[in-house]
Amino acid sequence: MNAQVLIDSVVRQITVLIAQLATSGGIRAPVAHLANQVFVELARELESQGVSRKVSADMFGMALRAYIRKVRRLSEGQTERGRTLWQALLDFIRQEKMVSRARVLSRFSRDDELSLSSVLHDLTESGLVFASGSGDRSVFRAASESELGELSLLSGEEGLDELLWVIIYREGPLGDGALGERLSRPADQLQPALGRLLGDGRVQRSGGEYTASSFVVPLGSPVGWEAAVFDHLQAVVQTICQRLNRMSSSGAAASSAKGNAASDTPIGGSTYSFD
Repeated sequence: MNAQVLIDSVVRQITVLIAQLATSGGIRAPVAHLANQVFVELARELESQGVSRKVSADMFGMALRAYIRKVRRLSEGQTERGRTLWQALLDFIRQEKMVSRARVLSRFSRDDELSLSSVLHDLTESGLVFASGSGDRSVFRAASESELGELSLLSGEEGLDELLWVIIYREGPLGDGALGERLSRPADQLQPALGRLLGDGRVQRSGGEYTASSFVVPLGSPVGWEAAVFDHLQAVVQTICQRLNRMSSSGAAASSAKGNAASDTPIGGSTYSFD
């Protein structure tokens, strides 16, 4: 198997899917953060699979020191260690009530301007922060709780319950903070949806964490298609990963057999199409 060709082909297909999702229904969803997000998530996954940072850096074609710097820069702010730049910047704007771009750059002087601009853009696009003016004269203000509620009603929250439900079902048990990270929004904004899920029994809570024993989006349901797409894609990815893990285990068994016959592990598979 030519792994590089397969990886390139998978990336192309995923980018087609992302482009379709970002423009479905006439919307234009922000995608500026995707490159950084892919880098961080891939670096974390490689580390979770036991790949050393030195090897990971080599896989990315980077020097080890540059790789470590990039991971740290994208994973957390340099001005306030232990918190993401997104979290630190939002909290700062909330505390200041109204703050200029120059003040933001001064406060987060250890973070590069490109990262700050990207986070500011994401915060304004998500409706958590309002911006006025342009360039160096830009001024930012955090949205109040009442404004966030009104924005939620205007933008519509259809599908949020189902997204929370499927994430809890597939990845739970999860707490409020973990759910906020996965949906890229403050945990307190998720409370109404979590309340509905708890109220109708789709989700249970124990010890501050949420779990779910099932997940179903009925055929023809007017809401929840986003969660159904996520659930289907995750099932496909997990199936492929299990196949790859079995291939790796089979290879390791064959290597340790030292010439003895090793039992073959079935690793094939087919995709069937119907008219």
